[in-house]
Amino acid sequence: MHDVELQHVLVDGRRVAFRRAGRGPVVVLLHGAVSDGREWLPLLTDLLEDADVLALDIPGCGGSDDPPSGSTLADLADVVAGAVQALHLGPVHLGGLSFGGGLALQVAIRHPSLVRSLVLFSAYAGWAGSLPPEEVSARRAWARSFLEGPPVDPDQVVPGLLGKPLPPELADLLAQAHAAHRPGPTLVLLDAFADADLSAELADVRCPTLVVHGELDERAPRAVANGLHRGITGSRLVVLPGVGHMVTLEARAGTAALMREVVS
Repeated sequence: MHDVELQHVLVDGRRVAFRRAGRGPVVVLLHGAVSDGREWLPLLTDLLEDADVLALDIPGCGGSDDPPSGSTLADLADVVAGAVQALHLGPVHLGGLSFGGGLALQVAIRHPSLVRSLVLFSAYAGWAGSLPPEEVSARRAWARSFLEGPPVDPDQVVPGLLGKPLPPELADLLAQAHAAHRPGPTLVLLDAFADADLSAELADVRCPTLVVHGELDERAPRAVANGLHRGITGSRLVVLPGVGHMVTLEARAGTAALMREVVS
């Protein structure tokens, strides 16, 4: 995979880190929870000739500064928008995986002028906006237990994360990103996501939107993807066969092909 230097930009005095490589239309990518921007390195490598790709470290992750305690998903979206504006990038093709997909959705709702198109991989309209209350409560409890416990193997970080084993190189990359999480800030992010309900605002999304779902996804089941697809007018739903929640790594070639369609 392409070796990319970690850079940063200041947004309201706080560091937002990112990796950037390639040439062409600008793509900004937001990673999942308990991770950082390194999970996008395979896609960044695959798109070097097709797009100018930035993989951000969400506040509290990787090289970015921690978010204030009590930050909401809207607060985090404003930070992402601030980074896009500070780097003079917009409007951008904005993509996100899982938590990052919900955050990308919030950015598109709050800052529509900055988003040229939206790609939602294994995404949610926030946990409260896509899951039953009892499931949200269970995930909150799991998050606290996990973040207070000892390190675990990467395939055990999130139950049902993968639909199939990753190649060793990608498994190692995911393990590195997971191992670098900071418990306190990560809990801030997960609490913000558990509270978020964007379901009533999906109709406010006006940019072209692609919803990508893994056929074997247990974390964000098909009903979640269907809800996003129904709620976002004119959106397109693509179901990738034989893969789970981490579609961007499990279906690397397919994901790159979809992104090339988006930016072409």
